[in-house]
Amino acid sequence: MRLEFPEAKRIAHSAIKAVGASDAIAHSLTDAVLSAELAGSKAVGFAHLTDYLDGFTNGRIAKDVEPKISFPAGAAIVIDAQNGIAQLGFDRVFEKLIHRADTYGVVVLALSNSYTVGELGYYTRRLAGAGLVAMATCNAPAQMTTLESGKAVYGTNSLSFAAPVLNGWPLVIDQSCSATAFVNVRRAAQHGEAIPEGWAVNEKGEPTTDAREAVKGLLLVFGGMQGGNIALITEILAAGVTGANWSMDAPTFSEGSKNPGVGLFLVAIKPELLAGNFIARLASQISRLAENGVRIPGSNITVHEIDVPESIIEQVKQYSIR
Repeated sequence: MRLEFPEAKRIAHSAIKAVGASDAIAHSLTDAVLSAELAGSKAVGFAHLTDYLDGFTNGRIAKDVEPKISFPAGAAIVIDAQNGIAQLGFDRVFEKLIHRADTYGVVVLALSNSYTVGELGYYTRRLAGAGLVAMATCNAPAQMTTLESGKAVYGTNSLSFAAPVLNGWPLVIDQSCSATAFVNVRRAAQHGEAIPEGWAVNEKGEPTTDAREAVKGLLLVFGGMQGGNIALITEILAAGVTGANWSMDAPTFSEGSKNPGVGLFLVAIKPELLAGNFIARLASQISRLAENGVRIPGSNITVHEIDVPESIIEQVKQYSIR
């Protein structure tokens, strides 16, 4: 289904409001969902909105809370999402992040007690659009393992990096520490499709290409030991430094009435304070890499139409008529 941007925004916002969320939450979450769709991160766009709507309905996400914000140091911002959504907390401090990065050269954000953060690149991309270099990581309920463990030890623990580029879209990298996202395995299971080797293990901890068995099992880290090390680093930052739940202690985001209580860790840097010609040098280097056949991740966002499977739109609309 191809939707004009205003119609897609109306559908998302109406569904979020229909389940009882506050105006502020509905506004922040709608913006994040549409941004993910426009950036091509469809697994965390409308497809993930259904998880949020179910979370609001069943009490996993607080519907009408304001995040608690504190400033323990000039270049540090701490947010307690209070079992709400991370996007609202980020919106509340966005201008402060920019101001403090301009003032101190660097600023750190630690957010805890939230539902899943959605598209992680949403946070870094917005900061890169404001001229900052940003790196962020988050954790999630444990649904990932290593071949050595076979047990749920990490969330997919995404990592995102973004930087401004002269006369171009920001450079944006957004990837998880898992071989794939859980929503991809779930979608394959719903369609009876096989998954590639190395994506997941079954409930016995054995590698599988059967998506239906993988849904009952766990995702695998990418790259073996190296991927496992990166997952550990992101877990320490997103859960340890923020004070959020460790992934092994986080309730599931898809069932029950308890909020996962996971975290988001972010660092933003004002590059001009360190290298005055940074954005021009980066633009030149990206062009050189592209000329040498390197695929450059970016943020080519269009603002006209959004393509979403009709079945997903119908799922979202169902919440508006309950």
